[in-house]
Order: sequence, then structure tokens, then C-alpha cells
Amino acid sequence: MKNGLMAMALTLVAAPAWAHDAATGEEIMAAISGNTVQGSMVESGAYTEFYDADGTIKGADYTGTWSVENDQMCFAYGEAPACWSVHIEGDMVTWINDGNEDGTGTLVPGNPNEF
Repeated sequence: MKNGLMAMALTLVAAPAWAHDAATGEEIMAAISGNTVQGSMVESGAYTEFYDADGTIKGADYTGTWSVENDQMCFAYGEAPACWSVHIEGDMVTWINDGNEDGTGTLVPGNPNEF
């Protein structure tokens, strides 16, 4: 029993901070809408995207749409939307999928790349 409690305590201590405090839909909208996020995703690599307040995503050579549903940010690039929970701390964004960190980014005000 003691070993089980110790393992559980270590798991709780080792859990990333974002595992317990994902942003609400309102917080996601306030931080992301009208701004750019640049970072890297585990599967697809580096990205820089402007999230227009009208729901349009603008990248260097592509567009898509974004929305917030059930406290998750959803992205569609010509196919069905895929959604992530979001942890926001200052200007840092962590994209969370199925409880795992799937990417990170930095919030940049406005559309500095003029996408």
C-alpha cells in the first residue's frame, strides 16, 4: 500500500502544470483572436499562423478556419476540424491532445507577418 501511495504522489508531482489548468473558451478567444502564434507541433513541425477575429487562419502559403468549441481550439484546413485543449501562460501556448503536449507556441500581437 505504501508503495502505491508513493507512486501516486510521484505521478501527481511529475504531472505537467497544464494538465490541470487548460484555458477556458473565453480565455482562448481573448488570447488568440486577432493575434499570431508561432511555434512547433510534434507531428508537423514549425508553424506561424495569424488567427483573424473572423475565424480565418492565415499562414505563409495557406489558409484555414479556427473556432472555439467546448473549451478547445479547433482548426480546419480543408477537412474536418481537429481540436486541442490549450494552456496559456503569459505569451506561451501549449497545445494539448488526449492529455499529451502536442506542440507549443509563442503569442505575438497582431499580424506582424502580414499574412
